[in-house]
Amino acid sequence: MAPAVPIKGNRRAETKQPVAGGALPPEAATMLHNLAEMQAEALKSSTWVGEAFAEQSRAIHYGERPAAAIHGQASPDEAKALVDEGITVMPLLFPVAAPDELN
Repeated sequence: MAPAVPIKGNRRAETKQPVAGGALPPEAATMLHNLAEMQAEALKSSTWVGEAFAEQSRAIHYGERPAAAIHGQASPDEAKALVDEGITVMPLLFPVAAPDELN
């Protein structure tokens, strides 16, 4: 006779609600794909400035450099300081690798 062992929680049939580690609903997957494509398209007309992002953002804001779309890296403290100075910045929705790190 086989023992009556219950099915593990992660082996139960899928529910209609997404759960941690489960599959996204098709609409959510499509939305994320579209957002990633929009970000990639926007980055094509933007210049990578790497870790000099905060410095370059200030230079543009204060008129020391011509206005241009840039992207790069900034620590949370650097980003907060930029916002406190009235400089408009926002995080990218999806991670971006530096151009020299790409294959």
